[in-house]
Amino acid sequence: MNKRGVAEMIKEVVGSKTYSVWTDMLKRLVPGGRTHRLSIIAAGMLQVAYEIAGEKEGSNTKAKKLVEVVENTFEGDEEELTGLAEELFRDAGVNFRRTNRQGQGYSIAEDAVQQYLHWDDMPWE
Repeated sequence: MNKRGVAEMIKEVVGSKTYSVWTDMLKRLVPGGRTHRLSIIAAGMLQVAYEIAGEKEGSNTKAKKLVEVVENTFEGDEEELTGLAEELFRDAGVNFRRTNRQGQGYSIAEDAVQQYLHWDDMPWE
């Protein structure tokens, strides 16, 4: 499935209103926001989308596909979920690519997927 199809899939699963709120949040927060905070917000969006998809997967083919995309991520295939995160930022009209002080490029979307993958980690326990 192409990246645009994945983004449409998440929009259908969570609903247009929720998706619109998410893209509006990103539009307002990303330009001046710190990456480590933005990636956690986007990871939370992915978490909610996965939970809703899990609730709907028995009766909704797009929800079932979204569950599959997320589960593939846990098996090492991060490409589709990263594409989904990238489309969230694109739909918000903000850039997810940044450069650090050392001139190295990085992606808030990729960081969001990493945050998602470690959502339940609590190293202090």
